[in-house]
Amino acid sequence: MAGSENFAHIGRSVFIRGELSGSEDIYVDGQVEGNIQLSGNSLTVGPNGRIRANITAKNVMVSGSVEGNIEAGERTDMRKSAVVKGDVRTRRIAIEEGAYFTGKLEILGESKVQPAPGAVAVAASPAPSHAKPLTSEQSK
Repeated sequence: MAGSENFAHIGRSVFIRGELSGSEDIYVDGQVEGNIQLSGNSLTVGPNGRIRANITAKNVMVSGSVEGNIEAGERTDMRKSAVVKGDVRTRRIAIEEGAYFTGKLEILGESKVQPAPGAVAVAASPAPSHAKPLTSEQSK
């Protein structure tokens, strides 16, 4: 298979407890409990995959079940057989009809520098010139 040198396969009979990290794409059709850290790579949870872990990866595709939070730098894809229980933070998401998802979803925007707290007020549009300041008599 071309490109298989950068792909790890965890089979149905494999059970991992602890920290799973690496610098290659991983396909899990077994069970993982703990944490999964693949910041620059993709995690695929096969139809028999059972994950009880927080996941950080570039892309996450789920066909099995995940119990834990998912943070995907690029994309999260839940296939129709997916069962996901946990919060998801991702730039893009696809949820097929039939997938089960419970948790919070946060769509991340493009990477941008956070403005300083004072910069927000400066960026706000000024009050219209015809607006009058509120006097202490009007505020009662």
